[in-house]
Amino acid sequence: QVQLVESGGGLVQAGGSLRLSCAASGRTFSNYAMGWFRQAPGKEREFVAAINWRGIESYADSVRGRFTISRDNAKNTVYLQMNSLKPEDTADYYCAAANVFGRTSGNYPYWGQGTQVTVSS
Repeated sequence: QVQLVESGGGLVQAGGSLRLSCAASGRTFSNYAMGWFRQAPGKEREFVAAINWRGIESYADSVRGRFTISRDNAKNTVYLQMNSLKPEDTADYYCAAANVFGRTSGNYPYWGQGTQVTVSS
């Protein structure tokens, strides 16, 4: 089992930045691929970014160039640096862990509780 706890969400103006953190506990963090997903009101959960155990990154087209995912295996933490935020980035953001690297939420068995990000125009 892996337990995940997100933090860092909040209210920010368009063009601003936020950094989300996800602290993991349980099994060896470095063995897992980590992903960030988001879900806006009335919409399905969508992939945002992922990073595998070797540091290879993947991004959704909507955030590439604005968001950066990173991990610190010594701290059992994965981060999502979000720059140039837009109102359409408003959503609940979820951290997830998996044994496989990818963009499909169904492949991630472990999830955090989510943190809310609101971007005002």
